Amino acid sequence: QVQLVESGGGLVQAGGSLTLTCTASGVTFRLSAMGWYRQAPGKERELVAGIGSGGSRDYADSVKGRFTISGDNVKKTVYLQMNSLKVEDTGVYYCYVQHWNGVRFWGQGTQVTVSS
Repeated sequence: QVQLVESGGGLVQAGGSLTLTCTASGVTFRLSAMGWYRQAPGKERELVAGIGSGGSRDYADSVKGRFTISGDNVKKTVYLQMNSLKVEDTGVYYCYVQHWNGVRFWGQGTQVTVSS
């Protein structure tokens, strides 16, 4: 049974930094991708950043230059370094890992709150 555990969320002032970590257990297959989505109050879940098994990275335009995603396929861990945080970055952040067949497994989410 695949389980993802996120950590690192919390309350931070605008301009501050946080690092999110997500570790998957029970994974018996090689991953094709890992990444992070977020959901702000009243909004749909959106992609924040993703990383492919070959190291290719994809970012939402709103976080480019501020957020950095990295991952370790051996450790089944994905990180999201978030700098220069803005109030609009507030939301619940969900990590995922993806099988080569396209199936995704999700974490339960970690709250990030950025105060002005």
